[in-house]
Amino acid sequence: MTSNAPAAPVLALPESPLAAEAIALVHAHESAPVANHSIRSYLFARLVAAHRGATAGVDYDDQLLLLACVLHDMGLTERGNRDQRFEVDGADTAAEFLTEHGMPAAEVDVVWEAIALHTSFGIVERRGVICQLTSAGIGMDFGLGAEILSAEDAEAIHAAHPRLSMASSLADAITAQAQDRPEKAPLYSLTANLLRERGEGGPTLMEQVAGGSRWGN
Repeated sequence: MTSNAPAAPVLALPESPLAAEAIALVHAHESAPVANHSIRSYLFARLVAAHRGATAGVDYDDQLLLLACVLHDMGLTERGNRDQRFEVDGADTAAEFLTEHGMPAAEVDVVWEAIALHTSFGIVERRGVICQLTSAGIGMDFGLGAEILSAEDAEAIHAAHPRLSMASSLADAITAQAQDRPEKAPLYSLTANLLRERGEGGPTLMEQVAGGSRWGN
């Protein structure tokens, strides 16, 4: 039975047509575990912003945050799988989508940078509030900083967007691309590390971090 009750505030998503199209794009092209991870990353990022005292529309653009978080793994889709590391392929794919929908170049660049740098720890945090919050939201989906969330908010988010072995699904997708196209795993990148760890047998560090976190894999 489908409920007509409004979504809890913690689950609310921006209602603009562009936000809706971005979410539809992700659901159409990403696997369910990756799509759910992308949406949870936004919901977590918004909670991080509130925890830091940041206000949407004043301290950051909520739509840009949603777009950066929701589109950050488009490089792992067939549509986004090109010849760069998956973060850059995803950023390029997102930028093309947003440009086609008339977004100003300066705003497109903010989203591109947040996506391209989302695994570049120590750099992404210094590239502006959207980069910072995108990274924090994605990190929280691996359990980093999860202590700020109430049990009620965490339960609501995971009930609406289940985990479905998220970290293993991401590791599978990233390594599968790189095995087919070695140029997608430049030395010392996240992808290169995942390939090495998979070759050694056992879970990757990414899977271990998620699996040992408050949320699990």
